[in-house]
Amino acid sequence: MLLPRYAALALGASLANAFIDTSPFFLFSTSELLTSLPQITSSETVTKSVISQLSNCPSDTYVVVSQPGVHAEDYSDRYAASHLRKKIQAEDKRIRSVATVTDVLGDINADTLVRAIEEKCGAALLRVDASTGSFTIADDPKPRIIHLDFRSPPSSSSYSTDRKARVSKLKDNDAFLASILDLLPPTSKYTVVYTTTPSLSPSSSSQASHPHSLAEEQETYEMDASFSSSQQQQHMELKRDLEGHRMEKRENITLPDAPLFER
Repeated sequence: MLLPRYAALALGASLANAFIDTSPFFLFSTSELLTSLPQITSSETVTKSVISQLSNCPSDTYVVVSQPGVHAEDYSDRYAASHLRKKIQAEDKRIRSVATVTDVLGDINADTLVRAIEEKCGAALLRVDASTGSFTIADDPKPRIIHLDFRSPPSSSSYSTDRKARVSKLKDNDAFLASILDLLPPTSKYTVVYTTTPSLSPSSSSQASHPHSLAEEQETYEMDASFSSSQQQQHMELKRDLEGHRMEKRENITLPDAPLFER
């Protein structure tokens, strides 16, 4: 039986709001990994999969990114994360594996991933706060983890000025990550694990104070329808603008079943 028009609209709105508390996940590597994840899955599933895939220590450098306050929609803007987009779309000939998840239910604990890599690979940890604009890195033969902490972008609204500020912040973060990768030795094998947590918009805050489930929506309309350390260290000042790089596309690479970025 077809739902009345207003009931269908209410149901659609409820389904859309079901993903307010989700955020995306990205992984790309110069090594062959067999990471395959559904586009909607739990943080526990993603965490187990990543730890399993990295247990054989395929890389020299592991970059674990923590980006709070975002949703998948933020990355639909091609200017917000152009460097990340190129990696995910295999425009870098060195990238051999890619995985994306559009909607992760629950927060992925980046520290859990860092500890697992430390224990399994004996990797040295370097924590980087992107807000400082620089960091010191050891010239060490040991595997290393670069744990990169980003700040949340400004809250978004319907106003274009707010949206532009949000895109601008994500663009800065994207350039910072690209700079770190650019500073790695050309022969270095690396894996980037890009974790995010969702933002809480004003509208979702209101919904949190007045919870309204899908079941309640259906019930409301039921009357209308049924229903380390090292000897030498280098101080590296990060570059902010790397837009000039052009990369070739490579065949025979492991790509996600349903990429988050449109081609």
